[in-house]
Amino acid sequence: MSQYVEDSALSAAGRFGRMSFLAWNCLLSFALTLLILVIAIIAPNLLVDLSSGSMGIGMILLVIIYIVAFYFSFIFTIRRIHDRNHTGWLSLLILVPVVNIILGLYLIFAPGDDRQNSYGAPRPTAGWEKVLAWIFIVLIILAILGGLFSGFMA
Repeated sequence: MSQYVEDSALSAAGRFGRMSFLAWNCLLSFALTLLILVIAIIAPNLLVDLSSGSMGIGMILLVIIYIVAFYFSFIFTIRRIHDRNHTGWLSLLILVPVVNIILGLYLIFAPGDDRQNSYGAPRPTAGWEKVLAWIFIVLIILAILGGLFSGFMA
């Protein structure tokens, strides 16, 4: 029988199962969408200022948001790679075009170790993570179908 461990999901140390990986990426996507939507509603001219040719505060804000999102994407990817008992340095493959798609599919479909590995014991997937992961899966499928449908309509 394997022993489970509880840890901070926002740290690169530790492991993420497939469902936890999808759930935290979904949470990150929802948070970013909500944040940008709130900024667009509160100060629409902050994000789009076509009258000035300089980089305004809105662009600086978007760059900061993007860097934070990129950081957390790396954290989640490292934790998922650890679940496969590989080094977190493989997360740098996200930066390589086409290889990043293959890596993403690998992380989604490859099962993790069900026992203790070099990066610790498996982390249990919480109930809310399972629900959020399934919502993300459905949204991804709908996005793919919507893209295909819009391609056929064009």
